[in-house]
Amino acid sequence: MPSFRFLNLALLALALCGAPAIASAQSFSEPQRREIEKIVRDYLLSHPEVLEEVSAELSKRQAAAETVKHEAAVTRNAQTIFNSPRGVTVGNKDGDVTFVEFFDYNCGYCKRAMTDMFELMKSDSKLKVVLKEFPVLGPGSVEAAQVAVAVRMQDPTGKKYLDFHQKLLNGRGQADKARALAAAKEAGLDMAKLEKDLASPEVRATLEENFKLAEDMGMNGTPSYVIGKQVVIGAVGVDSLREKIGVARCGKATC
Repeated sequence: MPSFRFLNLALLALALCGAPAIASAQSFSEPQRREIEKIVRDYLLSHPEVLEEVSAELSKRQAAAETVKHEAAVTRNAQTIFNSPRGVTVGNKDGDVTFVEFFDYNCGYCKRAMTDMFELMKSDSKLKVVLKEFPVLGPGSVEAAQVAVAVRMQDPTGKKYLDFHQKLLNGRGQADKARALAAAKEAGLDMAKLEKDLASPEVRATLEENFKLAEDMGMNGTPSYVIGKQVVIGAVGVDSLREKIGVARCGKATC
């Protein structure tokens, strides 16, 4: 029995690469299917580069579809992504491009991403940065994120939060409640108020909001970003981030 899946894929390969159009596999009789499969197999063995072309085209189409999906999700959630009072805003709060980062305090890549963020803020005075806790790496991460939300609640300027953020991300060992509280104390937070705010419904509401956003945009790890209408997954590096900021600002990598 011939493989109909192989036949359909092979017909697709030929169609995508400019071969004469062939009807769907289901429209042929059994002998015709066997003959066509032999012809297609022989063709692909003689022209294996066709499979590379098909793979490249498939990747291109999948990437385009993912971009459309991400842009729709960003449009749906724009107000919450860019302007929610539950995010921590640093950089130029009136900037022309908003750079949103979802992070986890136990994410090793997020340490490098923090360096990228500071470099971008230093070199781009028009950049608005929004930080969102996204604790996906276990209970310690959740505890650290809960403390971070409480820090934000007593620091509307974001200055102490940013100091806390650096101390905790750069600290050694597993981030958890104890390490987060130590970082908050070192950053000069009011610890009595912090403990009180930790019990506030706002802590849970903030993390639920962030997780809902991440799920809708297909984020499955940290760091992840929203830059303009673009969703970026992973620590892609400062140069790539700068290019995406350029696209958001003027439609091209370099403005």
